[in-house]
Amino acid sequence: MENLITSSTGKATANLDLTVLIRGRIRESIEDILYEELAIALGAAKSERTGKRKGYRNGKGERRLVTELGPLTITVPRGRIQSEAGEETEWRSPLLPRYMRRTERVNEAILGCYLAGANSRRIRRALMPLFGCEYLSKSAVSRIVTKLKERFDSWRERDLAGEDIVYLFLDAIRLPVRLARRVTKVPVLAALGIRSDGTKVLLGLAIAGSESLGAWKGMADDLARRGLADPLLVVIDGNQGLMRAVREIWPQAAVQRCMHHKLENLLAHAPKHAHEEIKRDYHEIMYGETPVQVRQALGSFRAKWQKLCPPVARSLDEAGDDLISFIRFPKSQWCVLRTTNHLERLNGEFRRRTKTQGSFATEQAALTLLWGLVASGQVKLYKIRGAKDMHTVISEHLSKVA
Repeated sequence: MENLITSSTGKATANLDLTVLIRGRIRESIEDILYEELAIALGAAKSERTGKRKGYRNGKGERRLVTELGPLTITVPRGRIQSEAGEETEWRSPLLPRYMRRTERVNEAILGCYLAGANSRRIRRALMPLFGCEYLSKSAVSRIVTKLKERFDSWRERDLAGEDIVYLFLDAIRLPVRLARRVTKVPVLAALGIRSDGTKVLLGLAIAGSESLGAWKGMADDLARRGLADPLLVVIDGNQGLMRAVREIWPQAAVQRCMHHKLENLLAHAPKHAHEEIKRDYHEIMYGETPVQVRQALGSFRAKWQKLCPPVARSLDEAGDDLISFIRFPKSQWCVLRTTNHLERLNGEFRRRTKTQGSFATEQAALTLLWGLVASGQVKLYKIRGAKDMHTVISEHLSKVA
């Protein structure tokens, strides 16, 4: 027995595709809204006589619009609007702007495919059953990606004066980029901030030839130029160029050396048979319950390994008190502040999402993709642990300044 569906005209339709029906209703709804928009703009309904009329209707035209359910052909009313000075302009719909050919959801779907590592050909092939080749050309995909690049350019120049950054994490990730006809891994310098409410925000991305003082100073200078206020704490690895740049640009900020990076340095200075013992002793420093325990464990480690393996003790002394700056902040945040793990996790997500790319054709393409993963929400930035104690950090800082 055939299924019967009653259409809006009251007639029974046999075996009609449900998607076709939904598309029809969506098209009717969009057209109704467009006609209502025009009536409001004109100050009068169709054929209505009123002294408040602001213009007149001027026929109609057809418009192709690609939606989540596929392409639609929509009838768009036209009109002329008269200003108080008597000038006439063509009416434009706020709902359906001029030259709009796809809904934002469709553009987001295309961008999602691109950010997941698909190129234009794969995107078209994946979405062809829904949108058709006619409405999703190679140039259409390129235009959508180009808009993403324009948004990235705007993002990297945005004003940072309104960002109340308390903690700043700086680190680098290496990505394969084609430069001078060869694929080489270049460092991407990344800056991640923690706001006063504990939320994370990506502040900057930049490709550099190396992790030199000049490269990191360029990144820090750019953040300061765009209005970033001095953070209370900067968390970094042991790169000397980065250290000098931080000291120069934010001299009042406390510095926390990443404890994981320092452990790797210590192990590199010790024979392999001593690695497990070094780790045990070092974890006493890293996971101390109180500031007193942390300092005692640091002193014990230094005294013990000065006798057993002097190079290990010298490597530890190189970091100085910057290795335990985290104990000056609320204990609930220690696990957050003693390492650059937040950026390491972000870098891990970047690597996982970009490994299908092989290599990037340009530096701009690499940076745009990394930023797009965060901006689109594919890589999420959550609040830090201990966010509830951020007010304590800020209050103590303000009392010291006063």
